[in-house]
Amino acid sequence: MPASGHSAGSGSSSASDSFAATATAPLTVPGSAATVRPAVVADAPGIARVHVGSWQAAYSGLLPADFLAGLSVSRREAFWAESLASPAPHHTVLVAETPDGTIAGFAASSPSRDDDATPDTGELAAIYLLPEFWSQGYGRALHAHALTALATDFSTATLWVLAGNTRARTFYERTGWTLDGRTKVESLANGTVALEEVRYRTSPRG
Repeated sequence: MPASGHSAGSGSSSASDSFAATATAPLTVPGSAATVRPAVVADAPGIARVHVGSWQAAYSGLLPADFLAGLSVSRREAFWAESLASPAPHHTVLVAETPDGTIAGFAASSPSRDDDATPDTGELAAIYLLPEFWSQGYGRALHAHALTALATDFSTATLWVLAGNTRARTFYERTGWTLDGRTKVESLANGTVALEEVRYRTSPRG
């Protein structure tokens, strides 16, 4: 499963958006080689590589090639190192590791940042995988544990995804997310890159 909507992981968030590691032990996932665990500051380089690599693969043909080529791993690393070092309440970052310890992907969740959100609404802010780990269970593992984290604090969860990201939208629809009718257009790179997004909703508590 490739990237979701851009949100917290795209470069649009400021460094004040801080994501906490949940205090849980690593979890193996039946049917998958993934081990999912809370992220720590030392994971920032691996998360940054996933972040940039997943964007460049998943959004090829959806966003301008020169914009994707210019994405900076070092900037993403600095963002994630600061965010993980200064966690905010109810923000969670999980990483999925391969058996050899490589970070294959990550997921981030938080309270919803939407202007129509109620206090019991959380957000799956990001879920990204390196393309070589697509369709191997890593996305399903991250998604399942991200929903578990959201269910701790929220009865409803939303996410934003690029309207043209068919692969991600199919994944979410298969895992119980439904469109709620909300759309938006955001811009990056001083307004030169437009992100047309749609919103999905689910109940993380089942």
